[in-house]
Amino acid sequence: QVQLVESGGGSVQAGGSLRLSCAASGRTLSSDAMGWFRRAPGKEREFVAAITWSTGRIYYADSVKGRFTISRDNAKSTVYIQMNSLEPEDTAVYYCAAARWVGFAGHEYDYWGQGTQVTVSS
Repeated sequence: QVQLVESGGGSVQAGGSLRLSCAASGRTLSSDAMGWFRRAPGKEREFVAAITWSTGRIYYADSVKGRFTISRDNAKSTVYIQMNSLEPEDTAVYYCAAARWVGFAGHEYDYWGQGTQVTVSS
């Protein structure tokens, strides 16, 4: 069992920045991939970014590439996503998730956090 807790959400004006954190605990050895997903109102869940604990391999959705940066602190079992140049279209509940391997659809992830709200105003 893996527990994931997101934090760092909030409200920001367009062009602003936020950093989200995801703290992992429990039996995490079999979960090498950590992903960030988001769900905007009335829309399907969308992949944002992912990183592996083992190698630090990073993946980004095209919609956030160049604006968001995912990172990890293995000692703290924490994954971060630095979100710069935020746009109203980034408004969503952001979730972190853990999987054996990186995936982009969401079903690959066995564990999910509770989500943290990000609101970007124009």
